This record gives sequence, C-alpha cells and structure tokens, in this order.
Amino acid sequence: MRAMLSRLRHMLVKEFIQVLRDKRTRFLLLGPPVIQMVVFGYAATLEIKHVPMAVLDYDQSQASRELVSRFEGSRYFDVRYRLTDRRQVADLIDRGEVTMAVEIDAGFARLLGKGETAHAQVIVDASNSNTALVGLGYLNEVAGSYAREYQLASLSRTAPLAAGGLPTIVLDKRPWYNTDMSSQWFFVPGVIGNLMLVIVMTLTAVSVVREREIGTLEQIMVTPIRRSEFILGKTIPFFLIGGLDATLISAVGTFWFKVPLRGSVWVLALGTVLFLLGALGIGLFISTVSATQQQAMVTSFFFIMPAIIFSGFGSPISSMPTFLQYLTLLNPMRYFQTVLRSVYLKGVGIDVLWPQMAGMAAIGIFMLSVSVLRFHKSLE
Repeated sequence: MRAMLSRLRHMLVKEFIQVLRDKRTRFLLLGPPVIQMVVFGYAATLEIKHVPMAVLDYDQSQASRELVSRFEGSRYFDVRYRLTDRRQVADLIDRGEVTMAVEIDAGFARLLGKGETAHAQVIVDASNSNTALVGLGYLNEVAGSYAREYQLASLSRTAPLAAGGLPTIVLDKRPWYNTDMSSQWFFVPGVIGNLMLVIVMTLTAVSVVREREIGTLEQIMVTPIRRSEFILGKTIPFFLIGGLDATLISAVGTFWFKVPLRGSVWVLALGTVLFLLGALGIGLFISTVSATQQQAMVTSFFFIMPAIIFSGFGSPISSMPTFLQYLTLLNPMRYFQTVLRSVYLKGVGIDVLWPQMAGMAAIGIFMLSVSVLRFHKSLE
C-alpha cells in the first residue's frame, strides 16, 4: 500500500508540474471559465425583446394609429419603419432590417365600429422559428388586449348595463421557483454544467496522448506503476481543477447573476463530484483511443456538442424523438442539468435527485473502468 501511494504521489506531482508550469496555462485554467460564465450568462436567453418591425397602415384612422401605438409602447417591439408601399416590406425583411411587418387594411376602423372582425396581416421572417413564434405570440397578445378594450369601450357607450355584465376570465399567475420567470435563472445553472464539461473533457482528452507524443510514456513503461495508478494520476489533478473551476463559476452565478441557491451546498457538491467522474472517464477514454493530441481534441468536441444539445440545456428532452430520449440516458450532462436546476431553483434534496446521482455514478464508474482496461503500457 505504501509503495502504491508513493508511486501515485509521484504521478500527481508530475501532472501538477506539467499543467501549472506555464503562466498562460495557469490563466487559461481559471480566467476563461469565469469570463465565459459572465458572457454566456447574459447571452443565453429565451426572452425576445425589441423585435424590429415595420407598419403599413392603409387605414390611417384613429383606431389603427392607436393599435400601432400599442406596439410602440410594448417592450417587445421596436417600430422602426412606417411604410407606404407593400413592396417595401420584402426589401426590409430580405436585408434583415425588420423581423415582422404589420399591414392594416383600409376600412379597419369602420369594421371595428360595426362590431365586425377587422383584419390586419402579419408578415414575419420565420428563418428563425423561435423568434417568429415568440414574436407572433406577443403580437397576438397586444392585438387581443386592444380588441377587448375597444369592444368594452364601445359597449360602455352604447349599452352600459350590458358592458358591466360581460363575463370575464382572469388567470391568476402563481409561478413557482422562478417568480419573475427570468430565463437567466434557467440558463445560468445550465451554463455552469456546460463550462465544466468543456474544461474537464478538453484537459483530460489530451492527457494520455500527450505522454505518447512527447515521449514520456516510454519512461512510464519501465516503471512498476500499475494501469489503475496511472489513470488515477491522470484523473485526480483534473478532478481538483474541475472542482475549483466549478466553485468559481458557481460563485459567479450566485453572486453576480443573483441566481438563488435554495438547496443544500452538499447535495450540489455531491452531484458535481459524480459529474466530474463521468466527464473525466469519458475524457480519459478519448485520450486512450486517440493517436495524437489534435485527434483527441476533435473527438472530444465531437462528444461535447451532442452532450450539451441532448442535456435539456436549451430545449426539453420530452420534445425530442423517442429514440433520442432514450439515448440521452447515456449522457451525464442530462442528469447534471437536472441536479443543477433542481438544487439552485427548487431546493430539492437527495430524496428527489437520487436517480440522477445514481445515473452519473454508473456512467463515471463504467467509463473509468473502461479507460483503465483500455490503457496499455505500450506505444501501440
């Protein structure tokens, strides 16, 4: 046991010296994760605001101008152009200067005054389907609110008693966990997981193959070190670095973006440890099957992008095809995203998150075991 600990200690010292001897490398381990956390925390959002739009008003009535003023007063739209010719719409959308255009037909106010349906056409650039769908939803909300108020005002003038007796439905919103429904609160915990995956896998994927390229693997071959000890020596330094980075970027999420940490720090720490083991195991496996550092980097990014997409970071897993939903069960990021958001926003504990913990533990043990078996103390 003492001999094994001695060999492992020498491996750890060698790895830390190799990683930390360069000033630029030391900065890259700590600086970019914090910077990226701040940038991605602001950039990653589902909220659509200030959608550029144009208005083509053929009616030029008080009712049509009031409807346009509702769009202008909304934080969702920026009315940048008031057009006079329908042909101008296509040019503005083609050049990307507006996302949607509203065309109000002549007779709009007359139809409203008669109590009939007044039509307005919406032309939308649907090349970005998410922006188009959300923008149309906001547009319908603004137009529907104006129509209800116009109808109620008309009835109040002509039939006050009938206007007072109109049935209404009011939905009382009671959002749990995220009372302001801020997309930043949703995305910031997810960004923590994404950054950890990129950092740990990128560092680990080149660890073994770097030994091969610089020739130090030949020196390790003649030592009595075992395969398991070699893998531990490669895993522990990056595990500690990943834990430090996780602490830093989690602190940024909590103190800079004010995302509340409602759950237990220890539950979050356990989930982080299990996720790091899975990410390290996958990174080491990539390193053992790659011939060059360049190949290892390309292979790691080949895994990182699908892992982020299939984790539920931006879109729910339930919206994916059934066979892809089953495929996500092999992705440690799927479980870690659930742990992060549940601990941060819901404050749940192990009694709820144990399936996610078990999934990450199983993936970590399996991948580390495969990496140990895959490693051979040879140059082949």
